[in-house]
Formats: sequence, C-alpha cells, structure tokens
Amino acid sequence: MTILRVAGAQINLRVGDLAYNEARILEAMSRAESEDADVLLLPELAIPGYPPEDLVIRPGFLAACRSVLERLAARSGRTVTVVGVIGQTEASISNAAALLHQGRIRGVYHKVCLPNYGVFDEQRYFEPGTAPDALWDIGGVVAGVSICEDIWVPDGPPASQARAGAQVLLNINGSPFHVGKEQIRAGHIRREALNAGVPVVYLNRVGGQDELVFDGGSMVIDGEGRLIYHAPRFEEDLFRVDIEVGESARPGPPATVVRVEPLPVREHPHADPSPPEPTPLESIYRALVLGLRDYVGKNGFEKVVIGLSGGIDSALTVVIAVDALGPDSVRGVTMPSEFSSGGSVDDSAELAGRLGIRFDLIKIADLFAAFQDALHPIFGQTGFGVAEENLQPRIRGTLLMGISNQHNEMVIATGNKSEMAVGYATLYGDMAGGFAVLKDVYKTTVYDLAEWRNRGGEVIPVEIIRKPPSAELRPNQLDTDSLPPYEILDPILNAYIEEDRSIDDITRAGFDRETVTRVAALVDRNEYKRRQAPPGVKITPKAFGRDRRLPITNGWHGG
Repeated sequence: MTILRVAGAQINLRVGDLAYNEARILEAMSRAESEDADVLLLPELAIPGYPPEDLVIRPGFLAACRSVLERLAARSGRTVTVVGVIGQTEASISNAAALLHQGRIRGVYHKVCLPNYGVFDEQRYFEPGTAPDALWDIGGVVAGVSICEDIWVPDGPPASQARAGAQVLLNINGSPFHVGKEQIRAGHIRREALNAGVPVVYLNRVGGQDELVFDGGSMVIDGEGRLIYHAPRFEEDLFRVDIEVGESARPGPPATVVRVEPLPVREHPHADPSPPEPTPLESIYRALVLGLRDYVGKNGFEKVVIGLSGGIDSALTVVIAVDALGPDSVRGVTMPSEFSSGGSVDDSAELAGRLGIRFDLIKIADLFAAFQDALHPIFGQTGFGVAEENLQPRIRGTLLMGISNQHNEMVIATGNKSEMAVGYATLYGDMAGGFAVLKDVYKTTVYDLAEWRNRGGEVIPVEIIRKPPSAELRPNQLDTDSLPPYEILDPILNAYIEEDRSIDDITRAGFDRETVTRVAALVDRNEYKRRQAPPGVKITPKAFGRDRRLPITNGWHGG
C-alpha cells in the first residue's frame, strides 16, 4: 500500500471578494505545506466564490480571477493544490479545477457535467469539459480530479477515471444544504467509492451566500465504503488525512503528470472520529443561523432590527439573530396598535429581556388614525376592511425602515413559508426587510424549532409558543379565520409546492377537495407578492425563488 496525505480546506469564501478569497486560499496552502500534505483540495470555484452568477460574463472580473490564479500558482510549493477556478480560453469559459505545484499551473480539469436544475444554472455560463478520464500523478499515486456534479451523475467522470486506473478520486464541491441532503450525499459518495473500488475524497464548502447555505460535511471514504473522515457541518475545517491506496490497474503512465517527490513511508494514523450528526431540526436551525450571519456580515452590516409582535415567528427570528450575531447587534421593536393585546407587548418585552437585546416600543394608534383620516375622502364610508388592516403593518414597516436608515441596521422580516405561500402577508409591511430568515420554513416547523431551541431551558416564553397565532389587525382576529389550521395547511402546501402534485392527487391523499382547491388558488394568486419578498435561507428541496420559478401572469391553475 502507498500512503497519500490529503489536506482539505472546508472554508467560508465570499463571492466576488477576490482579495479575501486569495488570502484564505494562501492560508490553507501554507497549512497544507506545514502538514507535509501531498495534495490540498479547495472548494469548487474557490477563487471567484460560488455561485458567481453573471459576474462570470464580465471581462474585468475574469481577468482579475486569472491574476489571482497566477499569483497562487507562483506561491505553490511541494504540495499540489487543487483549487476551483473559472477556466478561460479565447472561445469559452468553464467551471474548472487548476492543479498548482512548484510555482506553476500544472494542469486544469474542466467540469464535464453541468447541473441545470433547481438552484443550479451552470449551462447559462459554462462550456462542459471533454476529458472525463484525465488523470494526474501525485506523489506516485494516480489521481482522478472532478467537480461536484461529475460525481452525482450515473457512470460520470469519476467512474471513468477509476476504470482508467485512478487509485484515488478527488472531488471538489459547492453542495448547498437542504433538509435530508447530508444523508443523500453520504449514501451516494459511499456507493461511488464502492463502485470504483478506490478511496473518494469529497471536499465541500461552508457558509451562506444569499439564499444558499453550504453545510460542509466533507468526507473521506475508502474503496470498501468505510468512512475514514467526516468534517463537521456548518463550520470551517482544515483537515489532513493519510489515505491508503492500492496499485493502479492502468497500464502506462497517466495522461497528465504532476509529480511530487514522495515522502518516506509514514504510518497510517487513525482519523479523528467523525462528529455526531445533527438532528434534522438542529441542522435547520444551524443553517438559519449561518445563513443570517453571513448575509448580514458579507453585505456590510453589523446590526439588525426586528419587529416583535409577541408571536412565534418574530420570537424565533430574534432568537436566531442573537445566536448569529450576539445580543449587542440586535434591536427589537414592538409597535402595538389598538388591536394588539397587552400580552403581546409584555411577551415581547419578556423575550427581549431574556435575550439581553435593546428593546424599543413605538405606539402606532395615532399614526394609524392619521392615515385613516388622510384616506377618508377616498375610502368613504366603506367600513373597516382589508385596506385598514394592511395599513398597520405598512406603518410598522415604514418605522423599521426608518430605524434601518438612521442606524444602518438591516431589517429582518419575520414571515414564514406558509404565509408566503398563501399570501398571508402585507406587501411593503411585514414583508419589508433586507432578509427573511424564515422564508423557507413552514409554520409547523417554526413551532418545532422553537421547542427545540428551548430544549436546554426556556428562552422563548412558553406563552408565545402556546398562544393561537394572530395578526392582531382587527378585534379578536385569528389566523384560522382566513386559513385552515397549519397542521392541515402545511401538508397541502408541501404536496403542491415541493412535490408539484395536482389538486386531484392531493385530494386522493385524504384532504378535503374544497380546502385543497382554495389553498392552491391562494398559492397561484400570490406569486406576485413572493417576487417582491426579500431573500431568505433555503432549507427545503424547493424554495420559492431560485428553485420554484412560475410565471406571475398565469392562466393554468391547480393541475
């Protein structure tokens, strides 16, 4: 057996911040050299950040990325560095991995399989590679290098590389989180290793980028499907693993050679035990915290402001914000109207006190009255209705945005996926904000997360969790006045949105046809609202926006 020492840099990079990314990559390269690593893996498109989207069609950006690559190559030493780059020729650009060694770019692998579904849009930007079985000699070991989707397709480039004689498969990734993704990922990579009969090193990135959260979870699996190393999720990790590789079955030398001087034979240390796998609720919560922290910080904000209604959504939002940013960076504002219960104000104050955040109270009854007086000549004697209800959250949204402008505090909207789905939210009101951390979280999951967060001690007052949900925009209002109970609504929404099932299919699953038809109509009718909502963390396989793209003007309903 030969030992290949592999280092992995599961790090949090920034789209477009080339100086920052260059510094982080150099730090990883220095660490790998100090560990006597034969090869260092960095994430997919590490230099530009992932996903760079339309930045890749800007010539100036491409030139700057190329300059970074050349500087990194000049700094490379004995360790072969595999770094995600934008491959550039006169005719095309590609999603690529460059191999840097001893001051030079020794080879470039071009991603063959370009995903074009869900959040992925790579065929818009990149040309596919044409050499799936390209191999490199690293320290006397024949290695196959590939990028993300290459290892997810049946009989993809890594399988071709193994047949061509690869002794180890090195795969760099930008694989975003959704609930259940880690189990899918681990099972798939294990099957690839078993099918190839050689070790697989799967290197993922970590961090938030707009709606996406990358959860890390890099892994090393040997040719018998055994887990050798598993990096933690939702946090950075610089790891080193010595991998035993067998003899290559490929006759002759590999197609491309990056020879490093092999070190003396080393003992094979036992890898650190893999970290305990978080539960689904913990994974969701950590994704929300990481997504909010990175969105706020990477966009130049240090503080946030959140409207506290005394309800479960704003309570969970403010707790996530404190866990992400710290209490000194979070302001809570309660803005009661004549319809707000005393308990809502008191519960908000209690929660703010427990969290140690700044808490402000602004009464809006007089402002509401002034708005009504101003509109009376136009509204006439129509009576109190939806227009008057929506004036209240719009007043609150205006006040929060004023605070944001004055103090440079990003407004965090508090709406959840159930509300966004059926339009139970007010444009330019409670939908106002820079980020909506619960945007992809169904209401029933909001309750589950609140209970999970309270598991070690009551943080969110139990009164907030137990009270019937209400917008408190008219006397004695409850959400169930307008919507089915959430334990009925959410499964219907999941079937209609996540699974794209028809009204007939959902009805056959046991739901009332009239209810299903009404819910589907609400979802379809409110696409225009969702287009104007702030971004939020993706946690489901089909989030609104990047995943689910339907026309606003649309005559097809319910099928």
